[in-house]
Amino acid sequence: MRLATILTPHGPRAAVATADGYVDLHATDPGLPTCVKNLLAASPGIRKIAAEAAAGPNAVKYAANAVKLLPPVPHPAKILCIGLNYRDHAIEGNRPIPPEPVLFAKFPNTLIAHGDPIVIPKVSEKVDYEAELVVVIGKRGRHIPNDKTAFDYVGGYTVGHDVSGRDWQFRGEEKQWIIGKTFDTFAPTGPVLVTADEIPDPHNLQVQLRVNGTTLQNSNTKEFIFGVPHLLWFLSQVITLEPGDLIFTGTPPGVGIARKPPVLLKPGDVCEVEIEKIGVLKNPCVAES
Repeated sequence: MRLATILTPHGPRAAVATADGYVDLHATDPGLPTCVKNLLAASPGIRKIAAEAAAGPNAVKYAANAVKLLPPVPHPAKILCIGLNYRDHAIEGNRPIPPEPVLFAKFPNTLIAHGDPIVIPKVSEKVDYEAELVVVIGKRGRHIPNDKTAFDYVGGYTVGHDVSGRDWQFRGEEKQWIIGKTFDTFAPTGPVLVTADEIPDPHNLQVQLRVNGTTLQNSNTKEFIFGVPHLLWFLSQVITLEPGDLIFTGTPPGVGIARKPPVLLKPGDVCEVEIEKIGVLKNPCVAES
């Protein structure tokens, strides 16, 4: 399924994206969850019922232009991010291949949906783009094995944009990764979440980013240094992963700060992140008022 969260007159609702709109699952069948997080955590039988309800004659459907999209998971408990996870990105920055995943985090204030504006802060002059595949957890787990059984804990995948204030991220001798990553609006996700059964191999997906129509990032997740099972194993040694948690898996080469001259985001720019089999996440940039 291609899941979304839409804003309806009854509040945010889990929906299935169709060719011409969105099916409100709870309105179609009151026995189904109202939120994507609970749907991911539900049994395979419930998800099958949801798919059948969305395709049935009684589906409560909204036209695509009649609803406001929210982030696919509007209120994740955790937003975990991996730095330097593409071989070609490490080469771009003349950095050694890391021996283990580099972890940082974002907070829920950063989340925005497809179509929402990225706000360029008054206090940052080096706002950069980073296209990312986002893993969405579907099952609670701790000490997840580093093997194919790790995929049992994956609910699905979505498109993410790890917007970064580089002047804040790298300020001072100690650096400030988290503060540079957590300005309001710095984590667009969406437009949909594709359930894991539709992407059996997340390690062979084309990832692209365009600014104003110009392609600036273009790589493939086969360049991952650490694949999905390794990331889940590494993180779950310390953190209990919960349904709806988001894991940004790193960005490919072509980031703006590494270009000569640098290419940085400014008000009026339009960013598009496209990931094969998932879709296009599009957000305009605006100045902080």
